[in-house]
Amino acid sequence: MLYLVGLGLGDAKDITVKGLEVVRQCRRVYLEAYTSVLTVGKEVLEEFYGKELILADRETVEQEADSILKEADVCDVAFLVVGDPFGATTHSDLVLRAVKLGIPYRVIHNASIMNAVGCCGLQLYNFGETVSIVFWTDAWKPESFFDKIKKNRQNGMHTLCLLDIKVKEQSLENLMKGRKIYEPPRYMSVNQAAEQLLTIIKNRRLQGEEPEITENTICVGLARVGAPDQKIASGTLHQMSTVELGGPLHSMIVTGSMHPLELEMLKLFSVDSCSNSENNAFKRTA
Repeated sequence: MLYLVGLGLGDAKDITVKGLEVVRQCRRVYLEAYTSVLTVGKEVLEEFYGKELILADRETVEQEADSILKEADVCDVAFLVVGDPFGATTHSDLVLRAVKLGIPYRVIHNASIMNAVGCCGLQLYNFGETVSIVFWTDAWKPESFFDKIKKNRQNGMHTLCLLDIKVKEQSLENLMKGRKIYEPPRYMSVNQAAEQLLTIIKNRRLQGEEPEITENTICVGLARVGAPDQKIASGTLHQMSTVELGGPLHSMIVTGSMHPLELEMLKLFSVDSCSNSENNAFKRTA
């Protein structure tokens, strides 16, 4: 059987009891290592699980999925995913391949950033479509995520923004020359995401548009959700461009219409030092 096991968001101990039992019984255990990261490394997981892990990068999962499924019809194979197997990033392709090969599968769920964002006090049923904010390059600066945030906000909905991760990526030059040389890992920060949104706002104004989202729109920055050093900060989009949240992984929320209870909760995490200015910031965009 193929098992897809969610690992949760923090460290080795966030796996469920059921998930741990599955890992320990499997002959081969793969760790998906490109859509998210835990606060601990592979070695710590191996020690806690009592099992050797095989790292599965994007290339392995997308181009060599058959190697993961090899012999899964006669023995147990586990595929470990940070968060939930069908949370922020789905692994439907692996399931479809397994079914096509006649291999049964089972999913062991866990917490995902998709539901853990409720820790900031915003109500989950008030969220609209989730968006991904990608790293811009000199030649590629997409703005499609901004339009989705705009649509959510017009409907009064909050937007969870998942921020880009670059792991085992090749430069254009190395890719063109076929060299297996990889760039250092990069994780987008809330600051970088906010800066890109602010740039789009400026661009839209130059085009004669007054955007739905402005510098004063209330946003929430979240870092390392589920870890002991989790950090949450609320404030304007402009403030998000300079707030210090520490290491990865970061996520950001652009708020829509807020219930008074949501506003009260966000004030707990305000980046403003003065309560008066804090209240004014929230009143401006409530």
